[in-house]
Amino acid sequence: MLLFFILLVIVFIIIVLFAFPRFSPIPYFPSNNRDMKLIVNALELRNNQTVIDLGAGDGAVIFAAAEKAFKQKLNVGFIAVDINPVLILIMYIRRLFHRNRKNIRIVRDDIFRIKFDKLHTPNSIFYTFYLYISPWYLERVIKNLELKIKNFAVISYMYPVKSLKKTERIIKGLKHDVFCYNVN
Repeated sequence: MLLFFILLVIVFIIIVLFAFPRFSPIPYFPSNNRDMKLIVNALELRNNQTVIDLGAGDGAVIFAAAEKAFKQKLNVGFIAVDINPVLILIMYIRRLFHRNRKNIRIVRDDIFRIKFDKLHTPNSIFYTFYLYISPWYLERVIKNLELKIKNFAVISYMYPVKSLKKTERIIKGLKHDVFCYNVN
């Protein structure tokens, strides 16, 4: 009976962490695995690049991209940012067993309030941001990025970024499209 009660409390805590906007204003929807290869290819991994997943969820994109960089012997930094403590814990556990764990950083922060100096990587000469967030939040995040960073790329899964339309390149996915942008 005690074990049942403990499990019930754990399930309740997890539901609260996923259901209330204070803990996670953007609902957790993982990137579709059927499109993962296209997403990772769209990141155009190269040496001295930092890939930042804002709203990383369980980190699926970061871990898949870090695996590709490891296999290709690329010097790429990866940063997964999320606010949900359950998803952060999942990413820390995943990182423990990842072959490229030394190049993966996990940051618990709000993607709307984050200080981008926390994301700075000393040897990085190019930043790529991966976003799979609701379209009404995309513009808010992009405006914040444009104020803080010069010359970066944005990869948006499923939703186009209207303000970046002039540099848009679309990759047709198996499930959803991948929208690629360069911001100067």
